[in-house]
Amino acid sequence: MTDHVQTVVVGAGVIGTAIARALAQAGHEVLVLEAEDSGHHHTSARNSQVIHAGIYYAPGSLKARLCVEGRRMMYDFCATRHVDHLNCGKLIVATTEGQLAELQVLHDRGHANGVDDLHLISGEAATDLEPELRCLGALVSPSTGVVDAPGFMRALQGEAEAAGASFATHAPLRRATSDPKGWRLEIGDTDGTGLTCNNLVNAAGLGSWDVAAAMDDPGIAIPTRNHVKACYFSLGGAASPFERLIYPAPDAASLGVHSLRDIGGQVRFGPSVHFLDGAAIDYRNDVDPAPFATAIRRFWPGLPEDALVPDTCGIRPRITPPGAPLADFMIRGPADHGRTGLVHLFGMESPGLTSSMAIGAHVARLMA
Repeated sequence: MTDHVQTVVVGAGVIGTAIARALAQAGHEVLVLEAEDSGHHHTSARNSQVIHAGIYYAPGSLKARLCVEGRRMMYDFCATRHVDHLNCGKLIVATTEGQLAELQVLHDRGHANGVDDLHLISGEAATDLEPELRCLGALVSPSTGVVDAPGFMRALQGEAEAAGASFATHAPLRRATSDPKGWRLEIGDTDGTGLTCNNLVNAAGLGSWDVAAAMDDPGIAIPTRNHVKACYFSLGGAASPFERLIYPAPDAASLGVHSLRDIGGQVRFGPSVHFLDGAAIDYRNDVDPAPFATAIRRFWPGLPEDALVPDTCGIRPRITPPGAPLADFMIRGPADHGRTGLVHLFGMESPGLTSSMAIGAHVARLMA
């Protein structure tokens, strides 16, 4: 016996779920395959939970466009679906003279991306806003915020299911073979029951490389796989010293160690950037806190001694090697490889959470 479904999405993380919702609402019959018991185990639930404004990304890039579009969609969705979120704002700070010019670059780039509420302020004005903060100047991003990421994912899944999408857990994709109908899939430890589909979306996050490798013809050159471990530290339950998020001026490979707050006002600092060996998954927080403390004291000299407590760790699915500038999202659809109904997504790290609903709409357009 062979079952058939119109569209299969592999991966029930926030992006896979947003894609399933968008496709189901567009009239697709959708089945989401998730290898674990939910999509809440990896990148989607182990991130900063920040709603990014769209400042850092090259004008015209997918990251820039989908972040700005996705941020607007997310705020509207969270407000109307009662998902916990907070539009707290963010300060990107310069702690050296050389970084002041970088703030102007970010300001101009953000405006080019359609982030029209940015403004530069002096160090004194920044301290007026955040008394614990010390810096020479800051870029204010009023539209940055934070969200309850698991709550957001549950709401997306609820709407996907309401539109007719189904979710199958403990269902890893083992093999995908080209078929006259599209694809023949082998799922988990199947007992002879087959599944065929017309359309296949590879949105498996850290597992996207495995999904592509399981296909007899992925249609594209599979990019290099880089797992980047990102660890955070907290103050052991103490409230944040800041009302807003505080970010340093970024470098080419990361946004630096920044101060985050959650919906309840608790603080986290991070992330670290550590490339793992190949496809390794390691969520132990075994990072030395001393470099974190040094970085934090550049903008918060009042950090108490020995105050940092190991917190969560996440892993980013990156397609750029150590030291290289961060790449754009890699979303490859029929126009790229010529195969109708096939979409691959690689390198869906930050701002993937913020962009998720816009990514869903983008993939639905590719499928149209």
